[in-house]
Amino acid sequence: MLVSAKEMIQAAYAGHYAIGAFNTNNLEWTKAILQAAEEMRAPVIVQVSEGAGKYMAGFKNVADIVKNVMEFQKTSVPVALHLDHGTYAGCKACIEAGFSSIMFDGSSLPFDENIEKTKELVAICNEKGMSIEAEVGSIGGEEDGVVGMGECADPEECKTIADLGITMLAAGIGNIHGKYPEGWPGLRFDVLDAIKAKVGDMPLVLHGGSGIPDAMVQDAIRRGVSKINVNTECQLAFAEKTRAYIEAGKDIQGKGYDPRKLLAPGAQGIVDMVKYKIEVFGCAGKA
Repeated sequence: MLVSAKEMIQAAYAGHYAIGAFNTNNLEWTKAILQAAEEMRAPVIVQVSEGAGKYMAGFKNVADIVKNVMEFQKTSVPVALHLDHGTYAGCKACIEAGFSSIMFDGSSLPFDENIEKTKELVAICNEKGMSIEAEVGSIGGEEDGVVGMGECADPEECKTIADLGITMLAAGIGNIHGKYPEGWPGLRFDVLDAIKAKVGDMPLVLHGGSGIPDAMVQDAIRRGVSKINVNTECQLAFAEKTRAYIEAGKDIQGKGYDPRKLLAPGAQGIVDMVKYKIEVFGCAGKA
């Protein structure tokens, strides 16, 4: 059964660790994320972007796949199914589809509109027992075709959104989606501390968690980050293992072309990466 992310996030905040939020892209990803979380006895957030939701034949199908895999794999750790960077329409669709958590990303809207729509979605989520994440200040890199440069959020705006009753807040602190470029200056801990001073006990979310040095991630966790998003590193691990399998000619040996064999090394690469991240985030054994 899917659960709201609220309890796991609050426990993470109180315990000074973070919950891994891993983006799923298909059946292999879903199986691998849930397997890794179960093996590590870690609560986990399986999340999907609107683009990946479309690729996976719609949000209802995503919810059904996650629930069915949990049942088949006998998943016993807490699992939240979350929409990543949702539009207003996307959030409504995921609420309908049976997700247990949403992120409304109103960071590109006029601030007043971000407030109004966040407020409305908070009321719906409260009624349905769901968790909700909001965003202030765009996260850099590319996310479903939207490119930002790693802006830093305004601490006052963060406080205004945090006070609307959300579960967790994503705030830009120089982090970006995708691969980090050469010469990236690192996370702005001065901005993180200023935001934290304003929002008090509100758990913070670090987007673009792939490629940030482990020590820097752990420093962010100590400063109040309780949810960390990972997508790119799992994609790179999958691609690397799949490439190695094909370059070794294994796909042309016997029935090596069978997708169950062809995709197995990549899927294991995702399992290994998720387990590694769970260790770094400190949430192993917290289920």
